[in-house]
Amino acid sequence: MAGHSKWANTKHRKARADAAKGKIFTKLAREISVAAREGGDDLNTNFRLRLAVQKARENNMPSDNIHRAIQKGTGGSEGESYEQASYEGYAAGGIAVLLEALTDNKNRTVAEIRHIFSRHNGSLGESGCVAWMFTRKGYIALNKKDLQIDEDDMMLIALDAGAEDVRLEDDGSYSIITDLEHFEAVKQALQDQDIAYTSAEVTMLPGSTVGITDKDVADRVIRLMEALDEHDDVQNVYANFDIPEELMA
Repeated sequence: MAGHSKWANTKHRKARADAAKGKIFTKLAREISVAAREGGDDLNTNFRLRLAVQKARENNMPSDNIHRAIQKGTGGSEGESYEQASYEGYAAGGIAVLLEALTDNKNRTVAEIRHIFSRHNGSLGESGCVAWMFTRKGYIALNKKDLQIDEDDMMLIALDAGAEDVRLEDDGSYSIITDLEHFEAVKQALQDQDIAYTSAEVTMLPGSTVGITDKDVADRVIRLMEALDEHDDVQNVYANFDIPEELMA
């Protein structure tokens, strides 16, 4: 879990920087369009679309862009048609890597993903080789230093709303884990008590993590994660590493 927390925080800092340059809007629009195409344009009934729109708003995506992306998904407009794809493999040190993509050309995407793995001392694996290590969960992160209420009270609020676990990570952040059914309720409970969180997402959490203490291996793992995250077709990247805070820094 610690590895996920650190990568999630790094990723969200990067996302904010990308948003400032508009780089992330293309991926967000693609996710919104696919979610709307598959489940309709009603945010109250389409959970995936609701999450995608919330993420877009958190990254300051203009409302007009969000509206156009929804219309593109529901209007049956001609042009690019994206398919969902997932890829699995291994980073340096035997780290399991799982990624989700939206692509209009699976052959091109898989070739490019394989090249990225190879370039960073990793390898693309067969379908199912690492997916069994991960479970889809709700994940909410908040900073201990930002808490305006007692830590025990915050934990009780989250647990009473349905959270499975609340963990203090070694980087000073709290990780709140939920099942999908209670994710929105826990978020709302925190908001009702003016408890600010740094990120909230549905993600894939590893059942266990692999510790990395070698700086070179840690560097190769993070460079692979960043390279995969930079790819235009890749929406999410997950891994089961646990790198000490001093190496992450």
